[in-house]
Amino acid sequence: MSTTTGGFTEEVRARLEVDAKEIIAKYPRERSALLPLLHLVQAEEGYVSMAGIAFCADRLGLTKAEVTAVVTFYTMYRRRPGGDYNVGVCTNTLCAVMGGDEIFAALKEHLDLGNGETTEDGSVTLEHVECNAACDFAPVVMVNWEFFDNQTPESARRLVDDLRLGRDVAPTRGPDTLCTWKQASRVLAGFSDGRAGEGTQAGEPSLEGLRLARERGWSAPDPAALPHRPAETGEGEAK
Repeated sequence: MSTTTGGFTEEVRARLEVDAKEIIAKYPRERSALLPLLHLVQAEEGYVSMAGIAFCADRLGLTKAEVTAVVTFYTMYRRRPGGDYNVGVCTNTLCAVMGGDEIFAALKEHLDLGNGETTEDGSVTLEHVECNAACDFAPVVMVNWEFFDNQTPESARRLVDDLRLGRDVAPTRGPDTLCTWKQASRVLAGFSDGRAGEGTQAGEPSLEGLRLARERGWSAPDPAALPHRPAETGEGEAK
């Protein structure tokens, strides 16, 4: 029987130690590895537990308070168990105006969930999220950080139903299939699943500006040729 060390079994801790060593080696200062290390422990349990916080603190020479401050600042880290699929509805300005608020309300009613709550079967966690830099595809829903563009209440309801029924679901852009929340966390920790670079991440609305720029010979200004501001040169300062 495996014994428990610092909240993890010896087997789990040994595996985490190997992966943590690989992550930390990528950074000139160990403490810079904190964010991917938090994703690593989240990939193990599905959220960042007190055991995960203690593990990160021990490996990086930080206090648990310092690690907790980071965990509670970034919304991509869960503090309690959740579903296999994190369904995030963008309710920031443009998505909200285009229907994001309506989608979020429809999903709350359809799933009988509040913000941050999880279905009884453990499959879906619902939350409203801030801008995901996909405004030209508004309203946007993200599942485990993969894009589902131009959604409606009806398409969003079908999406969560398919997730709960275990059907194959393909994002609008990117990979052809979804991974689970734990698998996505491991990718964010820096370990490729062979699918992270699969498929295009830019859609037609995003690429249209690039096409116009090429057709019309537009280019960004040369930074070296830009006029200097007084604040940059010291000109105009009081003597």
